[in-house]
Amino acid sequence: MTQDRSASTSRLLQLCVGYFGAYTLTGVLVKWFTVVRDPKLPEMTYLFNNTIGGSVLALGLVIVLGWVKLKSNRLVRWGPFQVPSEVAYIIPSGVCTAIVIPITTLMYSLPISVLVAMVIMRGSIIVISRLVDEVQLRQGILKKRVYGDENWAVLFALLAVATNVLLVPVVDALEARGVALGRALGINSGAGKGSFEFLHSPAAMAILGSYIVAYAFRLYIMNYFKNTRAPGVPQDNQGFFAIEQIAASVSMVLIGVFFFYAPGMLGWSAKPVLAWHEAVHQPHFTAFLSGLPYGVVAFFSVFIFMFKGRTATFAGLVNRLTSLVAGTTATVLCALLFRLNFPKAQDWASLGLILVAVWFLSRAEQKRVAELRGSAQARSAARAAPVPAAGG
Repeated sequence: MTQDRSASTSRLLQLCVGYFGAYTLTGVLVKWFTVVRDPKLPEMTYLFNNTIGGSVLALGLVIVLGWVKLKSNRLVRWGPFQVPSEVAYIIPSGVCTAIVIPITTLMYSLPISVLVAMVIMRGSIIVISRLVDEVQLRQGILKKRVYGDENWAVLFALLAVATNVLLVPVVDALEARGVALGRALGINSGAGKGSFEFLHSPAAMAILGSYIVAYAFRLYIMNYFKNTRAPGVPQDNQGFFAIEQIAASVSMVLIGVFFFYAPGMLGWSAKPVLAWHEAVHQPHFTAFLSGLPYGVVAFFSVFIFMFKGRTATFAGLVNRLTSLVAGTTATVLCALLFRLNFPKAQDWASLGLILVAVWFLSRAEQKRVAELRGSAQARSAARAAPVPAAGG
């Protein structure tokens, strides 16, 4: 019995390569438009045009390819229409996606260290993925156990994510004792001072909380869909993505319109709101085109998160670790192409920890493939077994 190709390691690697390439190109384009290009585009202007471009690509492709016809457990009636029952929770997942996208940028506009913001956003997804597995195991939804190798990978991935932040207090302590290590690592003495002042900001905490809650719901919904397919119903990730994208696009338009009119209607004068209002007035065709790789990222990201036969822990780690490696690669390319800074020592240390996490994931993948193969063989044997004759 051969392994289902849609759940094979080779298919997973293909998704990772696609995600890596699109994410790397996205990272290079961000630097080009907001740092290298003359004149530079304001970050919010770039975000607006880039997001529109990515959303148009993703939405257009799912409609053209006909992915909206979700293979469902059952159809239910909504007024005069019969729709897949899963739509009731896929739409909220799309709303969560629409919340996450603008909040990712808002995080960087708040009084919060960029390093801390990156640690929170990347680390929270890894932790949430592990918690989703734990919750769904207890609910009886997830039938697979989380391997010890996956838990070790979580630990090393979190260390990799937090490397820069963890080094700051160490460097400060050594600098205070006369050990000049900060310059070698590219960390200024006292860089950590005030990094966590955002904890006293209600606005910052509300935005941070919204990001974590939205991602938690989204990852739970993805894995609920994956783990509740009825016998004989295929895991239609394409259909899920299509419906989620439609819901996310509609929600983002509504959110964008609200914040555009908020200064005039509600008198809001917060810097991010005014920057958004100005960005809408600055359409930029090339920045719009730069959103095409970002739209491709969305496809690969969702398909990795929902990869068949894997736990949320495993899939979440694969997603985040691939993006981290792509981020380092984009930094190297920007240094070579645009003469920007190369990755610092702590970035390479982080990459080393990522490789350790990947090694643990490879061990978990070998075990999972063997488990899936054994399950497939057992099902095949059960179907081939002769049916006992009645009576006797």
